[in-house]
Amino acid sequence: MLRGYDCGWILVLLALFNFSDAASQNVNQELSNIFNELWKLDVNRLKPGTDYIITLQGKAGYIAQGSTSAVDHASSPLFSSVDEAKLDGITTYARFMKLLDNYERSTGVAERVTTEEVTENNSFLDAILDTAVMKRAHRYLIGKGKSRSDRRQFKSQLYYMWFRLYHRDRNGGEDSSGFEHVFVGETKFGREIMGLHNWVQFYLQEKQDLLDYKGYKAKDNNAPEDDDHVLNVQFSWHGLVKPVASAFVGVSPEFEMAIFTILFLTSTEKTTTAVVNLDEYQLEMVVHRHGRSIGTAYPKLISSNNRHV
Repeated sequence: MLRGYDCGWILVLLALFNFSDAASQNVNQELSNIFNELWKLDVNRLKPGTDYIITLQGKAGYIAQGSTSAVDHASSPLFSSVDEAKLDGITTYARFMKLLDNYERSTGVAERVTTEEVTENNSFLDAILDTAVMKRAHRYLIGKGKSRSDRRQFKSQLYYMWFRLYHRDRNGGEDSSGFEHVFVGETKFGREIMGLHNWVQFYLQEKQDLLDYKGYKAKDNNAPEDDDHVLNVQFSWHGLVKPVASAFVGVSPEFEMAIFTILFLTSTEKTTTAVVNLDEYQLEMVVHRHGRSIGTAYPKLISSNNRHV
């Protein structure tokens, strides 16, 4: 015969079991599978400790959105070194970096796209379309009925999603695009950092003393390591502070374009979220749409180093 406290423990264990089971069911296995395929195909991913070195330093504290100051828990930059010769020597990175100075930082200021910048956008897309990563992503989307098999049509689809200009601020002209927001970063009303989820841009801005790394963000039992490929960080940029930003580190631009494109095109929701297990990380992938274009896209680190297993 079970006593009262025995029954209580059984109920607790059942609740924990059900919670664990529900959590495992929340993982999108299909997306996990294709993203891991792309991860293995990403031959242009840089190696931590060899191609670049990061110094994590201290854990950043809480600050509110819109803050202009934060206690600095990192006296040195996040990136101690990056092999720039390797970046310049890989076509997708080299063409990607040419795009980073093509934008007005502030929303509300209309973008003016030159003929040269259009050419740079197209050259970048041509480069990533030649990679095994984007070729596999294209085949996956064809299989889902979300893209045409013709490469030119797929390229046009990518251009519209990532480079089409639109209004983010109601004032002024067309002032933003998916690429600018996600990979370059922008500021809103001079009070808030938006986007800037790319590690190459982070490094280049840090190198120019325009960006100041304030420390990593993590739960006490989930501290990052210096070879991690996904981080949550806090930083200041042009006098503003981003309380927490999530980004891949070391991955190629084609990998990020591929996974966010898949997440965007396989959903019609205004905001799409999916929990995936990718390599040794559990991530919540987030994509917000702006019509038929990307509004924002980023990985939110849930756990790393297989702590979720």
